[in-house]
Amino acid sequence: MSVATIFRSSLDHPDSGMEPFPHWFLNHVLPAQTCAAIDALPVKIPVIEDTGGRRETHNSSRLFFGQAQRAGYPVCEELATALQRDDVVRHLETLCDVDLHGSFLRIEYCLDTDGFWLEPHTDIGAKLFTMLIYLSADPGSEAWGTDILDGPDKLVATTPYQRNTGFIFIPSAKSWHGFHRRPIEGVRRSLIVNFVRPEWRSRHELAFPDKAVLSAG
Repeated sequence: MSVATIFRSSLDHPDSGMEPFPHWFLNHVLPAQTCAAIDALPVKIPVIEDTGGRRETHNSSRLFFGQAQRAGYPVCEELATALQRDDVVRHLETLCDVDLHGSFLRIEYCLDTDGFWLEPHTDIGAKLFTMLIYLSADPGSEAWGTDILDGPDKLVATTPYQRNTGFIFIPSAKSWHGFHRRPIEGVRRSLIVNFVRPEWRSRHELAFPDKAVLSAG
């Protein structure tokens, strides 16, 4: 089945929670062959000694499924095209009660190694939607989930981490999340999918920088 079909199916059966902010967990997010094709992308694992708790500390080594990647690798084109589809966006809007009309798709491929951490933050600002798709199956990876917090200092839970599962939330003043430092033996692979406002400045990060999402309910 297609990427869009499998992804829409995962949205039909989420595990959801409301505290400390609304969030959704997805299973079987992508076709197995899509995950395998992402694994096979010829990307070099960035050598990053310390993020300082922020991904933007090392912007030059970040990997996005932008125009060049879509043109060079079929899996990047297939995934971006599927997530840009009106029917897929409508599913997301309905599930999360969010209006994504006029936003732009951004997909980041993250390869985190030992020493990686993220300080608690909310994603508020230009991001309208955030989804993490976990891709690793290394030993110990079950402990690599995203930390959910009630405010910047109170850890509530760590999301389950399994290959081809997802975690969605809508950025708000309450959507505190991060990744406390812990051992990573291997590579913590994930996709970060955002729909961002038109004013997003780093256009090279966008899958379709000249094509906004059209769906709105």
